[in-house]
Amino acid sequence: MRLRLLTGAALVSVTVVSALPAQEGEGSGREAARLALDTQRVRQLYVSNRPEDHPAADFAAQLARKARTDSIFAARSAGVMRFSRVRYASSIDGFDVPAYVFAPLATRGARQHAAMVWVHGGVHGNWDENYLPFITEAVQRGYVIIAPDYRGSTGHGEAHYRAIDYGGREVDDVASAVEHLRTIDAVDPARIGIMGWSHGGLITALLMMRGERSPFVAGAAMVPVTNLLFRLSFKGPNYQRSFATQKGLGGLPFENRAEYLRRSPYYHVDSLTRPLLVHVATNDTDVNFEEARPLIDALVARKPQLAETKIYVDPTPGPTSVGHTFARRVNRQTLLRDDSPEQIDSWNRVWAFFERTLGAPRATPVTRGTP
Repeated sequence: MRLRLLTGAALVSVTVVSALPAQEGEGSGREAARLALDTQRVRQLYVSNRPEDHPAADFAAQLARKARTDSIFAARSAGVMRFSRVRYASSIDGFDVPAYVFAPLATRGARQHAAMVWVHGGVHGNWDENYLPFITEAVQRGYVIIAPDYRGSTGHGEAHYRAIDYGGREVDDVASAVEHLRTIDAVDPARIGIMGWSHGGLITALLMMRGERSPFVAGAAMVPVTNLLFRLSFKGPNYQRSFATQKGLGGLPFENRAEYLRRSPYYHVDSLTRPLLVHVATNDTDVNFEEARPLIDALVARKPQLAETKIYVDPTPGPTSVGHTFARRVNRQTLLRDDSPEQIDSWNRVWAFFERTLGAPRATPVTRGTP
């Protein structure tokens, strides 16, 4: 195929010459077809695979927002729970991972508390104060929580941001939080679970689907990303540009199919050996139901003894992406739960699931506030 591009105009003239053998009645087999390409559409569809073209960000603004979040966590934790900022090395390559740890003010003694790793979402996201009411409730129930800002998270500078490895080494960053939990005297190392939302749900599912190698007793993947091959085709070029430029992916699914398959939980259901809870919503405009439903079906069909699933039909919208945040409704001024019937139901099921799988009774009465 030979292309001749005549630039400088709204339309690009392209000559395509076919070298295929001639079919009956087609003459020589070297027919030229002249196409007119819309350059604006070409620009819209173009997706680079060069790391230097990865979408940029305002790193100073991210650092400022993270400092504000840190101060809010510290202030809101006073007299309620123990709060600390920690760092640990990822087991895969020693990458420095910052994290938050939240724990009860008074413990029941050494190795008496179940613990969980909580995983934030977002292609480039981070732990922020809008998780606070749920963290507080978890601690009131007796859990120790570690919340890592794995590679690619925002608020830790450009190098941390550009180290993003969606579904790749970041998964090991999160798994490595278990080793830090085991250094905390109150934590029972035999009762560690994991919970994540959206992209964090993908990480949760991938770690639960590592078979007997999984370091977790149980996991909850909330509105999880499930299938990157489907997702990138469904979302289009603007979304694809945050993936194809990652070093670990180096292009689009058709260029690196095996790696995208490896990073998609949908294709690893058969490796699940421990309990997994998954909640999805039909009105989710981020992880659309067309993406979410096949994972639910696969879990129900092939892992009915291990999977606890629920499809919420058009739940009360959350703060973003309609049903995608249906269980993360928080008043942004008071940082208290803004409960809907579906949010209450989802969290009640989550707590029942973890109390059943981790054996974690409540430490103190749980208090809530609804503006």
